[in-house]
Amino acid sequence: MLQKLTINNYALIDNLEIEFDAGLNILTGETGAGKSIILGALSLILGQRAESKYFFNQQKKCVIEGAFKINGFHLSGFFEENDLDYDSDTVLRREISADGKSRAFVNDTPVNLTKLKQLGEKLIDIHSQHATREINDPEFQLLVVDGVAGHVELLNNYKGKYKSYRKALSELQQLIEENDKAKADLDYFQFQFDELEKAGLSADEQELLEKELYTLNNAEEIKRNLLGAHYLMHEGETSAIIQLREAGQQLSGIEKFTPEVEELNERLKSTLIELKDIAAEIEGLEQKTFTNEARAEEVNTRLSLIYNLQKKHRVSTNAELLDIQNILSDKIQQAVFGDEAVEKLNKQIAAARTELEELAAQLSANRKKAIPAIKTKVLTTLAEMGMDNSALEIEAGRTEIQRTGDNLTKNGIDNVRFLFSANKGHALADMSKVASGGELSRLMLSIKSLIAEYTALPTIIFDEIDTGVSGEVANKVGQVMERLSGNLQVITITHLPQIAGKGNSHYFVYKDNNAAVTNTRIKKLNDDERVLEIAKMLSGDKPGESALLNARELLKK
Repeated sequence: MLQKLTINNYALIDNLEIEFDAGLNILTGETGAGKSIILGALSLILGQRAESKYFFNQQKKCVIEGAFKINGFHLSGFFEENDLDYDSDTVLRREISADGKSRAFVNDTPVNLTKLKQLGEKLIDIHSQHATREINDPEFQLLVVDGVAGHVELLNNYKGKYKSYRKALSELQQLIEENDKAKADLDYFQFQFDELEKAGLSADEQELLEKELYTLNNAEEIKRNLLGAHYLMHEGETSAIIQLREAGQQLSGIEKFTPEVEELNERLKSTLIELKDIAAEIEGLEQKTFTNEARAEEVNTRLSLIYNLQKKHRVSTNAELLDIQNILSDKIQQAVFGDEAVEKLNKQIAAARTELEELAAQLSANRKKAIPAIKTKVLTTLAEMGMDNSALEIEAGRTEIQRTGDNLTKNGIDNVRFLFSANKGHALADMSKVASGGELSRLMLSIKSLIAEYTALPTIIFDEIDTGVSGEVANKVGQVMERLSGNLQVITITHLPQIAGKGNSHYFVYKDNNAAVTNTRIKKLNDDERVLEIAKMLSGDKPGESALLNARELLKK
């Protein structure tokens, strides 16, 4: 249930904090005092869009926070699925900056508006006087039947499998289109693949060939420089090796006089050995280096082939050409074996459809069993509220065959239609065509009361749903709300004293004009204040003794 609502900087509200009770909570106040503004703020933490132009102070951000008691409503799975910290005392917060940027949090964990809305729908159902059009929505009517049927697990199982089924149908269509295109392009793909396969490419071939060609094109200069280096190191009269050998002989003659010279001579000998090795390697490299015009032409031809293939396929490396070769191979395989893949997927889809049809049949049977109970309970509640001549029929038929060749939908195979008459002797028709505003309000209240018996909804809010009723009918409506509040928290905005008197708690919303800027305030009324407020609702701002007595009677004081 909603324990506390905090509103900062929204519409006529600078700062407001409301602590709600369990049971039936009543909100009253003059028209325009800000009752609906409070619900508007609440809707922000339920995922609705917001605009900064509705801020109390355009220079500050708007913050709405709701504290909820959620234990016992089986919501831990939702928190786990969405990687949120579960707490029986959960806080939803929405922050909207002056530039319109919005942030949302669940227990201080950032979430997007979609997740916030999904959680909000599990916590609160807000029903306003303008929401009676919802009653004609086939989706809502089916939701009512499913709620009473009590097959949540079966329905969720069906929906999950139906989603996979629709995905498979989409994949089948895509596979058929790709298969047809692959068949049409088979010769072209085969030619390109054969050309690449014949080329016998390797990933690093281009780089190796380019290096080899560079060496072949500069062979003469390489050989000349290698010969020069070898001559200077080993063959000339003043070659480096000869001079180092002579230097070693000089050092050997004086080794006996000083130990340091012996160490230096050993280092020189090591250097001489290393130089001889280098000279030998240079000589070997020089002997292997030669001009080979035939090999250069061969490498040039191979590189030209590679460059042409890369240009043709608009790539720059052999690795990319090999990737294209693999893709072409897959397309050829698809063209050759695509019919087998289509047939295999068709069999999977047929099996999935059979399973869905069985689940849909179970759903349909459950719904038909639930319909009599819905009719009985709705009509009984309507009779309590002065509509004892009402008639209700619920038609359940199979959906039309879709272009996919079946009549499966995301909800099964049923179309549900509510037909209603508020008066004796009148033909049944869609609800909006045969009921007044007040009658629709009572009908919706009856249906909401029914849903509350079968679903674990923590809180329901009625925004002037009692519009169009008065007198004893209003008293009966209040009794239904009172009974409803035994199963869940009910918050209702009302102008009717008969309903206000049924509440467990009564909150008065008013405008504070004492400051420079008008501000919406709210206060929880004590017993004496409730008597006075209800008396004012009965007779005006200055109620007489009879109005006060009537108010006490309504409050059963």
